[in-house]
Amino acid sequence: MRELIDSLQNLGPDWAWTGIAACLSLLVVLGGMHFVHRLVLRAASHSTVMGLVVRRTHAPLTIVVAIAALNLVWQAAPDDIPLIGVVRRVSVVLWIASLTWLALRGVALGGDAVVELNPYNMADNLHARMLLTRTRVLTRTLYVIILLVGLSLALMAIPGVRQIGTSLLASAGIGALAIGLAARPVLGNLLAGLQLAITQPIRIDDVLVLEGEWGRVEEITGTYVVVAIWDQRRLVVPLQYFIEKPFQNWTRQTSQILGTVMLWVDYRLPVDAVRAELKRLVEGDKDWDRRVAIAQVTDTSEQTMQLRVLLSSADSGRNFDLRCRVREALISFIAREYPLYLPHTRAELMRGETPPGAPPPGPRSDAPASSPTPTLPQA
Repeated sequence: MRELIDSLQNLGPDWAWTGIAACLSLLVVLGGMHFVHRLVLRAASHSTVMGLVVRRTHAPLTIVVAIAALNLVWQAAPDDIPLIGVVRRVSVVLWIASLTWLALRGVALGGDAVVELNPYNMADNLHARMLLTRTRVLTRTLYVIILLVGLSLALMAIPGVRQIGTSLLASAGIGALAIGLAARPVLGNLLAGLQLAITQPIRIDDVLVLEGEWGRVEEITGTYVVVAIWDQRRLVVPLQYFIEKPFQNWTRQTSQILGTVMLWVDYRLPVDAVRAELKRLVEGDKDWDRRVAIAQVTDTSEQTMQLRVLLSSADSGRNFDLRCRVREALISFIAREYPLYLPHTRAELMRGETPPGAPPPGPRSDAPASSPTPTLPQA
């Protein structure tokens, strides 16, 4: 390229021939990349993952190659061209930015490939949710690292900024300490995200109980977790919360769960009849997984006894619906078959008795004297 520009110097100004060489380089690169893209896309049309790779990386890869070709032209151009130094530095910065974009697109592509190959919208999705959670957290962590590296390289390509940055790092120890303290929450969330990705106390679509709320993990970002509450609210929790505070995970190993139905009934209610009715109810219910369905007396009070019905289901949502239906059906059964055995308040009225040796009760002294009953005349 340098020899070509040197041979054409006598035919016109240097900047004109440099611009022509840059345009020709762009045309060659863009045409070649378009041809390769069509060729590879046609060959990879049968593969979903390969087609996704080609489509997602075409634009950033084309820009990287095009800017690299322009850099060759700028480096081969004569140094006496006006503003050629500025153009070279700007081109290097743009090339670093395009490489950063390509790296980010590659990381995102890897995460999308994992999701594509391991769908989690199925019944037994524990392994898929584990991979999805690890991929989401690691992908966002790599985003931060790539952006930091790209920004550092871009600043190093500018001499003035590089000197300022070096002097600041060398002389501002207190400032660095203040920045470190200010960035502690960000770094803490970043480390918490890595720990969550490795140990996985929570995963995408896990059922959690935290802060008195029940919901499912909807999204895990680099700094917070979004929990979808059952009433369509969203609870946003920092990542460090799951490292520092306890919470309930109902789907840590499996989504199967046990639920209870509590009934307060009279002591005279026959429990065996309730057990038979419970068996009849769950046998025809689609939300019962046929593991556990028992009724037991678990507590008593002065007036009633507590009847606990234990039910099992494949997940918490099914178990909630099953418990509601069983509770309503058992209350209707008791009210229909044993209406007198629902909780009652007992009171016993006792006739007064005279203690031994005490005089029989007589009329009160302050009571008015009773008048004699009048005698009616005989007809």
